[in-house]
Amino acid sequence: MNKTHPQRNGGAATFGSTQSFSGERGHCHPCGACTGCTQRHLCISAVALLVLVAALALGVALALLPRAPVNRFCTAPNNQTGFLCDDRVTCVPASWVCDKVSNCRNGEDEQEQLCGDLPHSLPEYLVFHCSNPRSWVYADQRCNGMNDCGDCSDETGSLAACPPCGWEWWSCSPVHYEFCSCIPRRLCRDGIQHCLGWSDEFVCTP
Repeated sequence: MNKTHPQRNGGAATFGSTQSFSGERGHCHPCGACTGCTQRHLCISAVALLVLVAALALGVALALLPRAPVNRFCTAPNNQTGFLCDDRVTCVPASWVCDKVSNCRNGEDEQEQLCGDLPHSLPEYLVFHCSNPRSWVYADQRCNGMNDCGDCSDETGSLAACPPCGWEWWSCSPVHYEFCSCIPRRLCRDGIQHCLGWSDEFVCTP
């Protein structure tokens, strides 16, 4: 009787292949694409975490970069020097900045960074320095006809460089401390002396 014997080489090859597959099943490359690899999810999570960390690091780096200062110079009503709000439309007169009243929608005209150390914390275009080094006024108070510096240096002389009195003013040498070289025309002929030569009562017309 002829017996059929299984081919050892074929059987061994078949059994060995199955054993090898079972043995390597749990030893995939950490980030490889292997069927049944349980570490794949860990790899994806690690990559996602690295991407998140990189994005955060980039955000921090961009935040630390020096920013160009925002130009807030503008011209307020009556041709006065002003402070431009964040909306890039509202122009607040210089003397309204740091007056403890928020004139900008977001209150940027009252921020600590701007108002913490007056006048040093203010942009130079908002400040006029009087002839007295210890005195200063807002830029829109220069050439407004009033003695804001106390020594008229904001109204007369080369430091202020003011134009001649406008049509609403009368040019004279005022007798009152609040004016420098002009008085408002509304004070003319009011029965009170405002000019040294009384021109406000005899010459000037309201």
